[in-house]
Amino acid sequence: MKQFKVLGGGCRNCEVTARAIEQAAEEAGVAIQLEKVTEMADILGYGVLSTPAVVLDGQVIHAGGVPAPDQVRAWVRG
Repeated sequence: MKQFKVLGGGCRNCEVTARAIEQAAEEAGVAIQLEKVTEMADILGYGVLSTPAVVLDGQVIHAGGVPAPDQVRAWVRG
């Protein structure tokens, strides 16, 4: 099971990013675990300065904006 984390303070873009990941996983029939990380110290621990950011299996794969739908689908399927 892939483990995703959405890093951000809970802003609209963070919520949109989390929903996009959930929707892509549902459409692909892929089981994922999704966690929202909102504590600034935890976010900075990943070296992220711009949110929303996405962590997949412990590695930052995106930061600084809402990812494109094709990009999210590739993460889920890949």
